[in-house]
Amino acid sequence: MVRRALEKFMGMKRNEKRKRLFGILASVVGTVAVLWFGYWYFVGSHYISTDNAYVGAEIAQVTPAIDGTIKEVNVIDTQKVKAGDVLVVIDDIDAKLALARAKGAFDKAKTDLDRAGIDLTRRKALAASGSVSGEELTTAENAFRASKAVFDAAQAALDQTAVDLDRTVIKAPVDGVIAKREVQLGQKVRAGTQLMAVVPLGNVHVNANFKEVQLRKVKEGQPVKLWSDLYGSDIVYQGKVVGLSGGTGAVFSLIPAQNATGNWIKVVQRLPVRIELDLAELASHPLQVGLSMNVEIDTSKNGNE
Repeated sequence: MVRRALEKFMGMKRNEKRKRLFGILASVVGTVAVLWFGYWYFVGSHYISTDNAYVGAEIAQVTPAIDGTIKEVNVIDTQKVKAGDVLVVIDDIDAKLALARAKGAFDKAKTDLDRAGIDLTRRKALAASGSVSGEELTTAENAFRASKAVFDAAQAALDQTAVDLDRTVIKAPVDGVIAKREVQLGQKVRAGTQLMAVVPLGNVHVNANFKEVQLRKVKEGQPVKLWSDLYGSDIVYQGKVVGLSGGTGAVFSLIPAQNATGNWIKVVQRLPVRIELDLAELASHPLQVGLSMNVEIDTSKNGNE
């Protein structure tokens, strides 16, 4: 009897202890849930983030405007250049000869125009006294107009050859770093041939590809925090939203999706969001085009504040 009573008493104690532990666990879980919901409602719901983001830039393509043979190549890949630095020089012998011929044709056309102008002036003076017939005056006027047309064409040809001579020296259009240098010394190139590219690393941006369901509250001017895989989370970039793309990547793909049939699967689309970076931070920690970024937008701001 005593033993059974003791076992029953001990069982009741264990049940009470178990109930108390479950109560504590339920309280902890409930507290954590409330705290998590409060954080999400007041803080977390105001931010959207993605790691599907990459550094981009307005890359300047360097191409010649005239045909010719490459005489000098002054840069190599990865070299930093300033706007106006000479990158490539095309052999200018042909351009100088063309300029000399155009100058001779211009001088001759100017002489002919001056002679026709003097002749027209004389005949007008004589026509007033009746010494010159109207037909001769008309002939002089036509000759003057023809000479003027030849002179204008010679002037245009001279200007064009001067421009072509200037174009034998190819300069950097922007500050940046040389990339994809494909031109070699002695190479014969045609107008429009891609010689190299200049990447303006001091003025890059980030294209962040957010899911369409995340973009409801995104506006231009909202602040953005960014981290690069290159430097890690210790380096935080400050940026702002400057615009949303006019279409998703699927629309601008080589073969756009056609969902007109009934046999299709809905796929959540991503829309590129362009983010402007702080130039001072870029100068301190440069980023190369194509690097991966982690992006977080504060959607609680109204934008353009």
